Amino acid sequence: MKGTAILIVLLNLWITSQALDCKVVEGRLKQIDAGNGQVFGVNSAGEIFTLYKSGWTKLPGALKHVSVGPAGVWGVNSEDNIFKLVRGDWVTVPGLLKQTDAGGSLFIAGVNMHDDIFCLNGDETMSYKTGANAHWVNIPGKLKYYSCGPYSCWGVNSQDNIFIMKGVSPTACGGSMNWEAVPGLLSMIEVSTDGKVYGVNSLGDFYYREGTSPCNPTGTGWQHIPHSQKVKHVSYDLGHLWLIGTDDSISDCST
Repeated sequence: MKGTAILIVLLNLWITSQALDCKVVEGRLKQIDAGNGQVFGVNSAGEIFTLYKSGWTKLPGALKHVSVGPAGVWGVNSEDNIFKLVRGDWVTVPGLLKQTDAGGSLFIAGVNMHDDIFCLNGDETMSYKTGANAHWVNIPGKLKYYSCGPYSCWGVNSQDNIFIMKGVSPTACGGSMNWEAVPGLLSMIEVSTDGKVYGVNSLGDFYYREGTSPCNPTGTGWQHIPHSQKVKHVSYDLGHLWLIGTDDSISDCST
């Protein structure tokens, strides 16, 4: 029993001493999103960028938040208008949202200025064309930030409380419609294309949710990731953890 306790302590010390292998990426962004092998971001002036090879390529238009994933590339502007990138052009989608997330299984989700939560089922998300209707599903509850993955969605409310929605799918983007509270406090949360969950708290510290899987979407607990800089936004895809510092600096970290 004593030996087991010592082993656990040593294991915890080993985990918390892990240092991220990060490199600073040229440029400044206030928000970033990675998914499906692509990286998009916006800066404080609302300019939109995508990572092409080793540098940023500026896209036309202006957005305050952009998201990329299985649902495509979506964004919202300073007036909360919603856009989808279709064949290189930003197409207006009916509705108003302050934040969107394209990481769900072929569906888009987001929250509006009143923290109301919405999603669009996969058939409409993937086939949306200019001028079509958008039958947004209103999910009960209030969240200031919402992010979806292949088998669950996560969100945080105005008090930084954390919630998970299970059972999401392309034909039921609202999932079970029953929120489950998750211990902890985070100011933003991000679910990757493969279901990994990362979050940032109000102090600029960021965390990884251990043990998430299709059989256990909630996971087992939060693991603090030590980092020399305070962070305000995080996104993960294909082994790359993208961090936006409080000064809008960009870091690409290997995990």
